[in-house]
Amino acid sequence: MKYKDYYGILGVKREASAEDIKTAYRKLARKYHPDVSKEKDAEEKFKEVSEAYETLKDAEKRAAYDQLGTHREGQEFRPPPDWGQQFGQGGMGGRHFEDIDLSDLFAGLAGARGRAPGGGARGNRPMAGSDYEAVVRIAFDQAFHGTEVDLELSALEWDPDGGVRRVPHRVRTRIPRGVANGEKLRVPGKGGKGANGGPDGDLYLDIEVADHPLYRVSGNDLYVDLPLAPWEAVLGTSVDLPTPAGTVTLKVPAGTRAGQQLRLSGRGMTRGSAAAGHLYALVRIEVPSVVDDTHKDLYKKLAETSNFDPRAHFVKETSR
Repeated sequence: MKYKDYYGILGVKREASAEDIKTAYRKLARKYHPDVSKEKDAEEKFKEVSEAYETLKDAEKRAAYDQLGTHREGQEFRPPPDWGQQFGQGGMGGRHFEDIDLSDLFAGLAGARGRAPGGGARGNRPMAGSDYEAVVRIAFDQAFHGTEVDLELSALEWDPDGGVRRVPHRVRTRIPRGVANGEKLRVPGKGGKGANGGPDGDLYLDIEVADHPLYRVSGNDLYVDLPLAPWEAVLGTSVDLPTPAGTVTLKVPAGTRAGQQLRLSGRGMTRGSAAAGHLYALVRIEVPSVVDDTHKDLYKKLAETSNFDPRAHFVKETSR
């Protein structure tokens, strides 16, 4: 029988805690899951990681594994002479240790422990289902209002014989309003099915929110550019401003400057019961690219009569 270094596969020390082992498994399972991984040989590595975790997450199996000693990865070895009697393997049903794989050995261990002293079967121990991970791409409006998505996954699950099989996995789940680009959502119980009464695994969603042509997101706040004509900024005006929740009338005070931010309270993103963010209209002064003679004369008259100097501070700053 060839030795497999389950601790090495998970990248943890032999004295690692159960929580450390679980954390390492989840990290590697997400890295190598064939549905999302671009790693070479991802499916094979996913199987190795899952096999190692199935043994080390169980206290009794882990104790039995530790009793096998430490060997080189892939080295041929035999368990200690009394190992089979100590951990319930007995005579291995007439099979020799050389004839089986290490994973089969521990699958047999689970079956042996599942028998009552009189020989009656108590059934296999409960096993938690696998966690799944999927990338979900949604539009900005879906992120703002919340939405429901239907996912069709091709997932890997343990079969009754201890192997791994690919099965279709369809999930309908709710994406809450206010979700952010790059956020990871956990959906409890929407992962792989548990075995023998064990709990179902969880589904992890990696959220990608498409850019919007108008709005930019910063936390729960939104920003939108507000173009104004020069006379609108000087005299003040009211404009119809689009927001994700509908158009509102925004009053622009006289003397508004380029770069000024006009705030609309509570018009930003909302998440759960938390207070909504704000929508900021960032003022830009736009000048006409085409001017007829009549308007050109008006601009000339304004230039001749106005004493406004936008560069007056140049003299002050350079005279210090």
